Amino acid sequence: MGKFVVSEVKTGVKFNLKANNGQVICTSQVYKTFETCKKGINSIKKNAPIAAVEDQTVEGFEVKKNPKWEIYTDKAGEFRFRLKARNGQIICAGEGYKQMSGLKNGMESIIKNAPDAEIVKEEA
Repeated sequence: MGKFVVSEVKTGVKFNLKANNGQVICTSQVYKTFETCKKGINSIKKNAPIAAVEDQTVEGFEVKKNPKWEIYTDKAGEFRFRLKARNGQIICAGEGYKQMSGLKNGMESIIKNAPDAEIVKEEA
């Protein structure tokens, strides 16, 4: 089971979802407070398992309704994903992957780990 590690940054609070091996699977935006950060975490727990997949790397891809996973290619040519909530807000984003198979493993890890992941505050 993974865990959401919440940490304070200069401009607010953010989280990383970490897998059992400690590797960061996805990162959040910066929230103003711990409570709003917790709402973002709960949104991932709720939306990750039910979100449709919109693969923007495929020509003529079908636009999906939110909540959804968006798969795209970044400027460096790596595959990336982001999870959008029902309201269209990005609730987490993944790192760059050289292979689509790695990206899909990352998304599957979130779907598997997020619903039961504990929330821990990182000590400064």
